[in-house]
Amino acid sequence: MNEIKRPILKPFSKDRFELVESYEYGNIVVPAAYKTNGANVPRIFWSVFPPNSPEYLSAIVVHDYLCDKERYKEADEVLREMMTELGCSKIKVWCFYLACRAWHKLRYGG
Repeated sequence: MNEIKRPILKPFSKDRFELVESYEYGNIVVPAAYKTNGANVPRIFWSVFPPNSPEYLSAIVVHDYLCDKERYKEADEVLREMMTELGCSKIKVWCFYLACRAWHKLRYGG
């Protein structure tokens, strides 16, 4: 298992961040200047799952990028893989993964 580097982000606007330099995970390259709002977690759950937690922000950046490319199933699988490698609890990994899979299947059919 390779160590996952943390992305370098700077504030872009309210609740949005921009990558300062490109970010790589495996063969996925998220370009510099890519913008993310972190995890799309309903505000009621922010105390348990903060949208920009350093614990899983690396995985969120890659997930958001792949979703922007309409690669939803791959995005969800990579999210699960990265969160596991980052040492997130199994329950947190499955909450994020299942919520994303359900949303993508309902919204986009995949």
